[in-house]
Amino acid sequence: MSTHEVFNQPPPLEGYDPLEQDRALVEGIARHEADWALSRIRDVGVLSVGEAMIWGAQANRHSPELRTHDRYGHRIDEVEFHPAWHRLMQASVAHGLHALPWQEPRPGAHVARAATVYLMAQAEQGHQCPITMTFAAVPALRAQPELAEEWVPRLTSSEYDPRCIPASQKKGALCGMAMTEKQGGSDVRANTTRARAMGNASGPGAEYEIVGHKWFCSAPMCDAFLVLAHTERGLSCFLLPRWRPDGTRNAFHIQRLKDKLGDRSNASSEVEFHGAWARMVGEEGRGVKTIIEMVSHTRLDCVMGSAAIMRQAVAQATHHAAHRSAFGKRLIDQPLMQSVLADLAVEQEAATMLLLRLARAYDDAPAHAEQRAFARIATAIAKYWVCKRTPPLIAEALECHGGAGFVEESILPRLFRQSPLNSIWEGSGNVMCLDVLRAMAKEPEGVIALRNELSLARGGDRHFDAYLERLDRELTDLTDVEARGRILVERLALALQGSLLIRDGHPAVLAAFLRSRIQGDHGMAFGTLPTGIDRQAILDRARPKI
Repeated sequence: MSTHEVFNQPPPLEGYDPLEQDRALVEGIARHEADWALSRIRDVGVLSVGEAMIWGAQANRHSPELRTHDRYGHRIDEVEFHPAWHRLMQASVAHGLHALPWQEPRPGAHVARAATVYLMAQAEQGHQCPITMTFAAVPALRAQPELAEEWVPRLTSSEYDPRCIPASQKKGALCGMAMTEKQGGSDVRANTTRARAMGNASGPGAEYEIVGHKWFCSAPMCDAFLVLAHTERGLSCFLLPRWRPDGTRNAFHIQRLKDKLGDRSNASSEVEFHGAWARMVGEEGRGVKTIIEMVSHTRLDCVMGSAAIMRQAVAQATHHAAHRSAFGKRLIDQPLMQSVLADLAVEQEAATMLLLRLARAYDDAPAHAEQRAFARIATAIAKYWVCKRTPPLIAEALECHGGAGFVEESILPRLFRQSPLNSIWEGSGNVMCLDVLRAMAKEPEGVIALRNELSLARGGDRHFDAYLERLDRELTDLTDVEARGRILVERLALALQGSLLIRDGHPAVLAAFLRSRIQGDHGMAFGTLPTGIDRQAILDRARPKI
């Protein structure tokens, strides 16, 4: 039609290298000794802007469906997925996103994995749930060596096997988790699920029968689950497989799949255990201590996922603005839009740097007590802040597109629906703050490690030094500390990000961060950067070029 000429529209954001054009990521990989994995990371990056994008859209358009019974009336409790889901899972497992540090335990392995997850999650984050759970189950299972010997090789296999058959017959296995109950939520000690020893043996490694329910069971299609249940000695951790040793289906019954705001590609469920067979993992009555190893690693992945969709949102917004004109010039050349985009880019780059530094702490933790302590407290700080900042950032990136960003044909609505998830999953914002306060009170070595990390940037900027002095005073003042928990954790997060940027950040990004986040020359919304900031340098660094 003569009236239907399409112009003033950006070209599709495709065919670019998302690794090489993410300078914060490239620099962080080298800084944290993960460049040995560059070939693998680059391969995942190419996939993430190509086929995985298509698969991600399809998997979210066609949500999983529950099949409780077969045609003959037998209980099967299986979840059916669109083929695109299986392609995402196969690709992520083949590239080791579920197990890289356990497959190749060498310096930088956690950082290398963080980079691959960060890239793949930009295409589709929902399938990262079973990837994350499987990754995080390994350190928890190591509390029970005989179970680890049996299950870790399956969970670290590079072959994705979606068949619902006994794990012993599969090429690879996945692990989920079920802790939350209706009446307790984050307060898992309010759980009512019970475990009764089968036979004469009890305690670590013994067989138990589980009776109870779970309000949220992550990835119910997995081959096994870490669950919490009460024994006579208290809340304990168990490995509950989908199949019993005799080859019959376990009494693991999926009641329904959750109809969620986002994360539509992934299955989350309510389940009931009607005498389900399980084995105890770790010390009886110390289930929270055992499963916290899994929780810690899943929280690390929450930071990865949020940083990832931040990056995708910034890439989409800067690309759109670079090719769209209004009022006589490109959006990206207009001062007010430059301020918005640069502000988003600063937030995203600070999040990426914090993520990679946190992953490096997990690499160093086995050999360094201080890094173990740092990882424990910094994980809660980073999860709180990065995940909390993601929804407003993506909302602003969506607004940069105007109405075009509000339609499903763009990726922005899916990113926006996904954005609150990581702030809720594995502990909401308040739980993260309480964890930080608990660590401050009971693990002084964590506070020492945190202060040592921050002090590495002392002398780099006088305003930052003054900020640290005020923060030091706050850390020693416990007056109404719980009521002040959020502002204290926010300031700790900003201090960590500022410290990293002072040491290794780009000068323009650093200047913008210090002026806005540390000195407080910033409004309540994104796009309120102070004058005198080199916005163009920030945008040149953030915008993908095709």
